[in-house]
Formats: sequence, C-alpha cells, structure tokens
Amino acid sequence: MSNVKEKNHGKIVQVMGPVVDVEFENNDLPFIKDALEVYSEGKRLVMEVAQHIGNNTVRCIMLGASEGLCKDMDVIATGKGIQVPVGNKTLGRLFNVLGETIDGGESLEGEEHWVIHRDPPSFEEQSPVVEMLETGIKVIDLLAPYAKVVRSVCSAVPV
Repeated sequence: MSNVKEKNHGKIVQVMGPVVDVEFENNDLPFIKDALEVYSEGKRLVMEVAQHIGNNTVRCIMLGASEGLCKDMDVIATGKGIQVPVGNKTLGRLFNVLGETIDGGESLEGEEHWVIHRDPPSFEEQSPVVEMLETGIKVIDLLAPYAKVVRSVCSAVPV
C-alpha cells in the first residue's frame, strides 16, 4: 500500500448509514485517516478512512450526512488528512468538523492549515506544572477550582 501522491479514484461498494466502503484498483489504497471526497447532488461530502478491510477496499466514516450516496459513485482520495486552519485569525471563529467557517465571516482558505491527526507536542514543549486558574469569582475559585491550561499545548496557534 502506498500513500496517494496524486488524486486516486475509487468506487463506493456499500453504504451503511455513516459507514461507507470504497474499493480502489491496483491495490493503491489511501492511508488510514486520509480524507476521501465524493460529490452528490452538487455537494462535496467528505469521509475519513478508518480501516483497510481487504479486497482493495477501505471502510470510511462520513463526516456529514450520507443521504444520496449509492453504489458505484466515484470517490476521490485526496492523499492527505482532514486539514483545518490555524493561527490568530481562527480565534473567536466558528468552524465545522472540516475546518470550514460557519459564522458568516471571511473565508480562511489562504491561511495556514494543519492536519487534525498529527503528532502531539513533545514533553519539552509541555508544561508539567499544574497552575490554578483564578476566575475572580470567590465561590468558584474556592469550591470548584479549574486547572490552567497552557495555550501552546491546547490551541491551534503555532508557537
């Protein structure tokens, strides 16, 4: 199995609700966690490869509604995972699971995007010290204190 360098095409062989089986030719299967696209009724639908099930077939999970999908529809392997925008322009914005803006603001197509399945930060980049977050509300600070989270570990802002 090789990683897909250029767009590879497959066909849907089975649809079971949000689970879709896609068959590719020549044993040229996409990697697990790679994104696949299918166009149905003019809409771009995205699914993620979850399993290689044999016979040149991958099992995928739809990241949206699967209504309208049927056997033998053409599927495009993107050769990469699902990517979302990162950076200061994403702060305070609303996104769907595919990283598309849903708040009516400007599109972030030209911004830097990172794959959602990536390696975690190294131990050196993480802060082992647990600090308490002071909310300024005495009752909360006393009875239900919250741990402060280091921004570089939890947010998508490049360090």
